[in-house]
Amino acid sequence: MRSYIEERTVELARYIVENRCTVRDAAKKFGISKSTVHKDITERLIKINQNLAEEVRSILTENKQERHIRGGCATREKYRHQREVG
Repeated sequence: MRSYIEERTVELARYIVENRCTVRDAAKKFGISKSTVHKDITERLIKINQNLAEEVRSILTENKQERHIRGGCATREKYRHQREVG
């Protein structure tokens, strides 16, 4: 694996752990695709740093369990905004 990919992978993982953010948030911050972030932190990170990979995995699991709540809040906000404007 190329060194810049390893560096990016570790940097992504640290960002996710420090900010408890989603894959989408990390992708936006680093200017890369969600697919790249996902591949980095689920496949590459485990080969680079096992402990960091476990921390990231727990955050991603938590995000996955909460995503239906975030989606519902976003939808509610969308329709509330439409009522106010329209």
